[in-house]
Amino acid sequence: MNLSGHFITLEGGEGVGKSTLMASLAKRLAGPERVIVTTREPGGTPVAEQIRALVLTPKGETPLSGLAQALLMNAARADHLDCLIRPALKRGALVLCDRFADSTRVYQTVAGGCPASFLKLLETEVVSDTRPHLTLILDAPPEEMLQRRAGRKEAPDMFEAADLGFHTAIRQGFLAISEAEPDRCAVLDATQSADGVLNAALGAIEARLGDRV
Repeated sequence: MNLSGHFITLEGGEGVGKSTLMASLAKRLAGPERVIVTTREPGGTPVAEQIRALVLTPKGETPLSGLAQALLMNAARADHLDCLIRPALKRGALVLCDRFADSTRVYQTVAGGCPASFLKLLETEVVSDTRPHLTLILDAPPEEMLQRRAGRKEAPDMFEAADLGFHTAIRQGFLAISEAEPDRCAVLDATQSADGVLNAALGAIEARLGDRV
């Protein structure tokens, strides 16, 4: 399967295992003739990582509004695309990204209250035609993910620390995107073992991209 120059994103709520899956995919898909670039959002470049810290761990008592978050996320994304993702795709790399524009749609619109129409304009300008060839959405009941995150040692960021209602809205937002764009999105059961999720992801990649390249 030739995945050169392809862009795969991993999406889902907090604690569903996106980072674990991305590391496993990078290892399994690696080969002598395949360059794999792994990255994340917000982040991926020095500038975008600074914005990540500002959004996820804001200073002061008043949290950023959904609109402010959306503007910062898209500023980070513009730099990420220009400095890392587009050059990597142009070189023929397989780019795996932990979160992308779908997360901004969900977190800042569904849960943050940013107008969807405004966010669509931002996304059209910033992302343009650099859209994922495949998006893997890891899905699991928020209650189970709360228990999984409880075992983490690091302090939660502002999204991880939100209440169950927030995480339920996030899950519904991602499922709505998968229903609206079934050709791009594949939903994976994140309650499986890590190996089970990996095998499901590999199957989705083969089914969705194997006959297009």
